Amino acid sequence: MLLSKMAAEGGGKEMNEIKTQFTTREGLYKLLSHSEYSRPNRVPFNSQGSNPVRVSFVNVNDQSGNGDRLCFNVGRELYFYIYKGVRKAADLSKPIDKRIYKGTQPTCHDFNHLTATAESVSLLVGFSAGQVQLIDPIKKETSKLFNEERLIDKSRVTCVKWVPGSESLFLVAHSSGNMYLYNVEHTCGTTAPHYQLLKQGESFAVHTCKSKSTRNPLLKWTVGEGALNEFAFSPDGKFLACVSQDGFLRVFNFDSVELHGTMKSYFGGLLCVCWSPDGKYIVTGGEDDLVTVWSFVDCRVIARGHGHKSWVSVVAFDPYTTSVEESDPMEFSGSDEDFQDLHFGRDRANSTQSRLSKRNSTDSRPVSVTYRFGSVGQDTQLCLWDLTEDILFPHQPLSRARTHTNVMNATSPPAGSGGTNPGSNGNSITTPGNSVPPPLPRSNSLPHSAVSNAGSKSSVMDGAIASGVSKFATLSLHDRKERHHEKDHKRNHSMGHISSKSSDKLNLVTKTKTDPAKTLGTPLCPRMEDVPLLEPLICKKIAHERLTVLIFLEDCIVTACQEGFICTWARPGKVKVGKRCRVPTPASYRESAELLLQERALVQGEG
Repeated sequence: MLLSKMAAEGGGKEMNEIKTQFTTREGLYKLLSHSEYSRPNRVPFNSQGSNPVRVSFVNVNDQSGNGDRLCFNVGRELYFYIYKGVRKAADLSKPIDKRIYKGTQPTCHDFNHLTATAESVSLLVGFSAGQVQLIDPIKKETSKLFNEERLIDKSRVTCVKWVPGSESLFLVAHSSGNMYLYNVEHTCGTTAPHYQLLKQGESFAVHTCKSKSTRNPLLKWTVGEGALNEFAFSPDGKFLACVSQDGFLRVFNFDSVELHGTMKSYFGGLLCVCWSPDGKYIVTGGEDDLVTVWSFVDCRVIARGHGHKSWVSVVAFDPYTTSVEESDPMEFSGSDEDFQDLHFGRDRANSTQSRLSKRNSTDSRPVSVTYRFGSVGQDTQLCLWDLTEDILFPHQPLSRARTHTNVMNATSPPAGSGGTNPGSNGNSITTPGNSVPPPLPRSNSLPHSAVSNAGSKSSVMDGAIASGVSKFATLSLHDRKERHHEKDHKRNHSMGHISSKSSDKLNLVTKTKTDPAKTLGTPLCPRMEDVPLLEPLICKKIAHERLTVLIFLEDCIVTACQEGFICTWARPGKVKVGKRCRVPTPASYRESAELLLQERALVQGEG
């Protein structure tokens, strides 16, 4: 009895231990303690009642070769640092810019990668009171404040992002369930905006701003019931995926404002969403503790993943880790050197992408790609998942394939980093509905400035949307019905259902009351036994507080928790452990002890 109790206690300690490294097929990922970013005083932040800690990256093309910049928020504070990653230790005493806000807190932020230079960078910051600020943390200037008087929306900003390919358009989501399209060159006006209906569909409506002169917001989207928790643009910038507190994923064609497809969570709200690098799949996470994989082409759920013990807060694809499956090693069409690269990982990024291009263009049986994505949650756990061929193509017989996992390295410049040509990466994976091969984005958590039409000037795109707005401003109003609100889901106590209390009747949109019992078992929400259930490759506890950030970079993985600690996990082979920076581990202690005993035995034998 006593032994079983001791074993249980020991197992509990092991389960609660914070991991500093983990191993996957490609090797060892290691936490770099010297590359941890936080507030300069290093005091953990009391997370109760605060907004999530968020992290944004940008590359400013600094000639010194260290152009990465990092922005993060903790409580009322916002910091802007030089990010040295796995190369050098973080210097917390020298932030480039630091801001402390009163009366409101930063909730999210996003850099414009198209305009970023060593002298200037545009950063959008959303706040808990509904405002959006445009700042330049290099020049330490505040350019503009949008929704300053909260006449447009009074609820918390949940997500803000620049429109891909544009230097002036950005999209803002609120906990009211509304999204707004802004132009940085226009003002917001001194009175509450009046809207006129542009398009309406099932559980969504889009309005234009009705005024004599062009003003912000250009468009107003009303989507679903409850808070609109996050949205993400597809890699080619043509589609927009939104997840709401009502548990629905809705995917829109952004330009035509048309609904492409929907999905319902198993239960509870959906909190996060991301696209695969080729735009073929969407992954969501939320209050059902699951990650759900949705096919963009088929508009259906193809898999669910269960590994978290609490709500999933962030999902992200890893574009730098790809499994290439060869149907027959003897059919390899490259050189002997390339074949060795495939096995031993030299120049992996170029060899993998060129192989994909060769196979997809010349072979009748193209190479299949296994996708890697990750998730973090309120259970403080990091999970990594693989979408394999048997999940993606369940009706096709499995070939006798050899799987080689490649971790792409710095030889292939990531799309989305400043100064790179998004069309030059040689990637031949095609996006649904688009014959032009999209770029491989740097990270799903980062805004993708590199879209398929990035060669066109953003002013042309801005003008097209502006002309579309002016065109639709003359349309007559459609019939409107008042919106009916459902009661909150019992488990949504921490998220809070916030309904729009605006007196503007043009906000009202017909909502379809969806009975969860009626959606369960339908294509919107298949039962658990109806779709494959994924198991995580790894599932490790890596923090004391709930995790709020997961970003895949070229040489590392970046995570952050609600205490305000931003951690860097070096990818396999990306950092050399020398004598000075080697961290002692139980294994190293055992090795030292064994060597000492061997030396003593030799000395005694000689004596």
